[in-house]
Amino acid sequence: MRSKTGFGEQTPPAIFSLILGLFGLVLAWRAAANSSVVPAGISEALLGGVVGLFLIATVAYARKLTRRVGTLIEDMRILPGRGGMAAFAVCFSALAAGLVAVAPLWADRLLSVALGMHLFMALLVIYVLVSGPKEQRQVTPLWHLSFVGFIVAAVSAVNLGKYALAEALFWSAVAIAVAIWLVSLVQLVKRVPPAPLRPMLAIHLAPASLFTTVAVGFPPEAFPEMVLMARVFSAVAIVILVALLVSWKSITEAGFSPMWASFTFPLTAFAAAMLNFANASGGAFERVVGGVALAAGSVVVPYVAVKVIRMWMTGQLALKTNAAKA
Repeated sequence: MRSKTGFGEQTPPAIFSLILGLFGLVLAWRAAANSSVVPAGISEALLGGVVGLFLIATVAYARKLTRRVGTLIEDMRILPGRGGMAAFAVCFSALAAGLVAVAPLWADRLLSVALGMHLFMALLVIYVLVSGPKEQRQVTPLWHLSFVGFIVAAVSAVNLGKYALAEALFWSAVAIAVAIWLVSLVQLVKRVPPAPLRPMLAIHLAPASLFTTVAVGFPPEAFPEMVLMARVFSAVAIVILVALLVSWKSITEAGFSPMWASFTFPLTAFAAAMLNFANASGGAFERVVGGVALAAGSVVVPYVAVKVIRMWMTGQLALKTNAAKA
């Protein structure tokens, strides 16, 4: 018989990967509302629900840390835990981006917190990789979350008019993402990842999508280079999505697992990128693609959310992702 686990005693960091996908759905619906296609109330209602879930998960994880602070490092030595804690940091940036339209002052304040969280988690990941076995240092798609995830902060920065900060974050993130893409491509040519880890390949879609969203947020007359960047990265995002769809059977070969949370944020980030690009340029193709992606995300994300949250509530998520226990 399984022993009863107290509140927060084995909170799995993997839950934050799912919550990040839910925040992405909020931002995708916000992009749709900006095009006057749907009411803004949908994204605002979603934001309230996701914030509630994020707070519950954060309190639960904090409870685990107060019981035994060493569980943080233990969680980060495991791939799902490392990805979950990176997603936790990105959630702060996603929340800031979601608040821009409804509470810009709070979004501005949260942006500073988010950047601090990104830096802390990135340094922690570097420590874990350097101090751990050599095999752990292999580049994986999760590196985008750890080292490129701060691009989500640029979404709120550009919308708040902090163009210098947004530009610095944009170009830094582009340089790191391109390096990860190139290394990952070489690895993929040499060896296909094991079936259980293939859902993580979807994470490669997120940076290109976010670069598009950030680039279209700059005033084109003051930042003409960003117009080109938006076109380039929107095309890159479409190419990556097509590659993922062509490989869908292989990517999902292992069946449903908590790793399917890897599909959520990239898909919603892509939908938001296409809709934001269409809003800025009037592109009909991008509007249709973004609408289809939003419809798909509105089905896929809740489906994954229900299954993962159910696993969390029953303790299976902690077991399947090998979460540390306080």
